[in-house]
Amino acid sequence: MRAVVQRVLSASCTVGGRITGAIDHGLLIYLGVDRGDDEAVMQRLIGKILRLRCFADDEGRMNLALSDTGGKVLIISQFTLSADVRHGNRPSFDRAEEPGRAKALYDKAVEHIRACGIEAETGEFGEHMEISYINDGPVTFIYDSALL
Repeated sequence: MRAVVQRVLSASCTVGGRITGAIDHGLLIYLGVDRGDDEAVMQRLIGKILRLRCFADDEGRMNLALSDTGGKVLIISQFTLSADVRHGNRPSFDRAEEPGRAKALYDKAVEHIRACGIEAETGEFGEHMEISYINDGPVTFIYDSALL
């Protein structure tokens, strides 16, 4: 499982001209599910992201987690995070989990975030999405569950 996490001042997802999710300050999470990922992997990764101290304290240091700031999450499924770009110019998506299983884990990730008391907005799994955001910093982190 892989994630790209950005600290944002605002973020929104639009599908077919309709806003599916929007947040003010918080985290924009792009989540990719690899073959073989399971709920335990997801919980470990999401827990690590939610504990990430990337928000400024009173002294301007990145010392606060999302829950300390009242921030929200916009979580977007993104199978392209599983791409293998080592050979040639066309990415291979053999590492990506099949859509039904990936959607189930994505949905569980959303539930897990909400169960932790964090407000979570979403995109629409498998749809063409337009994501707008203002990155705060810029502050961006890349997570790979194989490295946790």
